[in-house]
Amino acid sequence: MTQSPTKPPRGLARNTAGYGDPDFALYLRRSFAKSMGYSQAMLDRPVVGIVDTGSDYNNCHRTVPELIEAVKRGILAAGGLPLAFPTVSLCEPSLFPTSMHYRNLAALDTEAMLSAQPMDAAVLVGGCDKTVPAQLMAAASANVPCIQLVTGPMLATPFQGERLSACTDCRRYWAAYRAGAVSAEKIAGIEERLATTAGTCGVMGTASTMACLAEALGMMPPNTAAIPAVHAERLRAAEDAGARAVALIEHPIRPAEIITEASVENALRVLLAIGGSTNALIHLTAIAGRRGIRIDLARLNELSDTTPVLVDLKPTGEGYMEDFHSAGGLPALLWELRDLLHGEAIDVTGKTLADRLRAPEFVDRRYIRARAEPVSPVGGLVSLFGSLAPRGAILKRSAATPALFEMEARALVFDGLADLAARIDDPALDVTERDIMVLKNAGPLSPAGMPEAGYLPIPKKLARAGVKDMVRMSDCRMSGTAFGTIVLHIAPEAAAGGPLALVETGDRIRLSVRERKLDLLVGEDELARRRAAWRKPEVPARGWDRIVAEQVLQADEGCDLAVLR
Repeated sequence: MTQSPTKPPRGLARNTAGYGDPDFALYLRRSFAKSMGYSQAMLDRPVVGIVDTGSDYNNCHRTVPELIEAVKRGILAAGGLPLAFPTVSLCEPSLFPTSMHYRNLAALDTEAMLSAQPMDAAVLVGGCDKTVPAQLMAAASANVPCIQLVTGPMLATPFQGERLSACTDCRRYWAAYRAGAVSAEKIAGIEERLATTAGTCGVMGTASTMACLAEALGMMPPNTAAIPAVHAERLRAAEDAGARAVALIEHPIRPAEIITEASVENALRVLLAIGGSTNALIHLTAIAGRRGIRIDLARLNELSDTTPVLVDLKPTGEGYMEDFHSAGGLPALLWELRDLLHGEAIDVTGKTLADRLRAPEFVDRRYIRARAEPVSPVGGLVSLFGSLAPRGAILKRSAATPALFEMEARALVFDGLADLAARIDDPALDVTERDIMVLKNAGPLSPAGMPEAGYLPIPKKLARAGVKDMVRMSDCRMSGTAFGTIVLHIAPEAAAGGPLALVETGDRIRLSVRERKLDLLVGEDELARRRAAWRKPEVPARGWDRIVAEQVLQADEGCDLAVLR
């Protein structure tokens, strides 16, 4: 029963419990495993763990049970033993105060289970926008050979001459409803047609962006990021992921070999070229941080100025994820970007990017543009710096209004989510479309937990007057499905005592996308007076909230817990 001293433990013999007698620990483990009906022949096989994030609270993961069965088929056929285990599942609309508040908890849970349980490799099954980054953060730290498998996007639904899919269309219609252009009856009908199939949001929101970045990093098999959730091809990809995980046991390729400076920069190029979610920058920063790789926001600007937007999907274009997949998917995009990418980066198959790049047989140019005819000649995101954002802020220029990029205006400040909710639709609110709306105390250290509240609604009285966009700023996030001239992730945040904490209604703020500047135009003497009066928020008494308040980092460091980097 004793493992050979010349070979490292494998399968159930890995990570035996600490009884002081490894042979007894393995004997006891096998005994309990046999109580579940496993034969000795099965227990002698190498083990592939399967991270199960299925949950009745998580609509994005409705297909996870079916995916896991397909993964198991692939593992069994390749000679491995599949063992699925549950971890924290994160669904944006189901969690209070916000799913971002629990991303690091899911990463910690997943890392612990990957490290503590006996497995030679793992398949990470996720999809919802915080689950996939949590799993990749965990994989980077545990450094167990892993393959990422995503649930895939939902299909768009025909509706009255157009197509609908969560959640860009839900925001578009909700804005029209607030403006009085859509009736209560119609908005109720649209509610039933926005998400009619299983899967993540059908646009280039955060979930789809993270799927593309996982593939660009090399943590996912090629051309699997955009397969729709309900397609049979998605199940075949799951089966293949299981088989590939078994192959990683004999020829290990660990996340530390895949997540490198080269692959992270490739992922940044892809993020810019797809017009991807601003959230993905925080998540990629956290994933890279687990490997000691820093994402420099000044470097992001350099990349953005030399990376065109080539993917024409909502919220920055017109298509949906199913269109991107049928148009050629990420391999077609990577081919267009090939001269901008680091070809030496490897993926879970062991191949370099240069080795696997091929000219596609077909590309639908409606959705994946040629370099000569981009959606935009420059990337979707820019970083801003200045007296209001000493450590940076982010603007998704590909989903913004260029006429608002250069301005100096009066600030209208909301001191937290409750203040925003109480006043935004007050007919007496002193606001014009040329004002800059500012939300503070909604960052990662705040009780709000950095929600997707940066998409401040247009005040109802302005919306009903036809205003579609205005400049909005905050220390929180916005959904990857949203659009508008919105400055996000201002760092340091207000709750950390950053300059944002000192902004008051009536102050002047200068925004210059051209100069990458964001400045608060208030004298130093006045700021010193306000700083002396500022008080640090009270730390929660216990539990996860206290751990976050004591450990969470700022947006430019990925909002990870300091102890986990």
